[in-house]
Amino acid sequence: MIDIKFLRENPEKVKENIKKKFQDNKIELVDKVIELDAESRKTKQEADDLRANRNKISKEIGALMAQKKKEEAEAKKAEVAAGAKRLAELEEMEKQLEEEINKIMMIIPNIIDSTVPIGKDDTENVEIEKYGDPVVPDFEVPYHTEIMEKLNGIDLDSARKVAGNGFYYLMGDIARLHSAVISYARDFMIQRGFTYCVPPFMIRSNVVTGVMSFAEMDAMMYKIEGEDLYLIGTSEHSMIGKFIDTIIQEEELPKTLTSYSPCFRKEKGAHGLEERGVYRIHQFEKQEMIVVCKPEESPVWFEKLWQNTVDLFRSLDIPVRTIECCSGDLADLKVKSYDVEAWSPRQKKYFEVGSCSNLGDAQARRLKIRVNSEKGKYFAHTLNNTVVAPPRMLIAFLENNLNEDGSVRIPEVLRPYMGGQEVIK
Repeated sequence: MIDIKFLRENPEKVKENIKKKFQDNKIELVDKVIELDAESRKTKQEADDLRANRNKISKEIGALMAQKKKEEAEAKKAEVAAGAKRLAELEEMEKQLEEEINKIMMIIPNIIDSTVPIGKDDTENVEIEKYGDPVVPDFEVPYHTEIMEKLNGIDLDSARKVAGNGFYYLMGDIARLHSAVISYARDFMIQRGFTYCVPPFMIRSNVVTGVMSFAEMDAMMYKIEGEDLYLIGTSEHSMIGKFIDTIIQEEELPKTLTSYSPCFRKEKGAHGLEERGVYRIHQFEKQEMIVVCKPEESPVWFEKLWQNTVDLFRSLDIPVRTIECCSGDLADLKVKSYDVEAWSPRQKKYFEVGSCSNLGDAQARRLKIRVNSEKGKYFAHTLNNTVVAPPRMLIAFLENNLNEDGSVRIPEVLRPYMGGQEVIK
């Protein structure tokens, strides 16, 4: 959510930003907010004047009563009563106007960074750099669920009976590999100076609307029936929510946290052939990283965050590349975003395994995450990035470490988490 003062003073910049995101239907909202804001400030001024007048008259009443001028005092009291009725009306108007303005401001997209490429959708995202040499073996690489099934590592049929499509049982060495990757990612981030955290897996609606757009919320979140609680789609939600309505001392920044959680997503819509199996599912586990920092430091942290993911995947011998999301592919709260994509030897192309985002002060403004400095208070900047999200990451892992005989090599860094095991047979 952008600063209403910025919108008030720069309406054309906000409109131009909306055009860059190809959301022209929202342009009229800028003028609507300006109109409502003017009405709100006018209403507030009248209410403030009435409050000041009430205080002034109250003092006069006290003086008149002291002078035993009862009739004049009663007349003043009647004047206060008449003002009180109007003040109550104005306060209700203030509340309604504030709610309406806030509702509109929540759907006006954040101002994107000047370096973001302009494009309509993900087909116009831009490749930044490749890391590692993509290899296509001289033997056929099966679909990931076939690899798992041959290793007695997955049971989709039972999961469908128990929970429906989009769920799975991981078994044996594949289940252990899944846990090993999560544990390795946890320790990897701790070694990079991040504080480990296991957060709540449910959050209230005010946190949901603080961390994401309404469109994302509808597409992703599962609501707990009869309660003001939602299952998290990523631990970023509860991790950023940890700082809701707080004032952080500037010298305590940055806050760098890495968190483990299960994640729950509706995953609405039709999905292609390559998104079967464990690629796009309703429940998975993830290691995440978030940063709360000073505004001037968020670009530097953005570069550090996506590099962490690249380094982790390279330590597992998986080739990756970074992709910059174009303006039309950015969620409304994001200032800038990179996707990290892993190489698929079977598909002979890259696919997304993580996403790094700088949200500027949008989440902090919604959640009232402020920083106290010598120069006064300001809103913090927030960033988030996927460390690793198995089982999707396991697809890249299995394909890139598959041997011709169907066994899977375990990279050296993972072996301590697999009891020293070097290969899955």
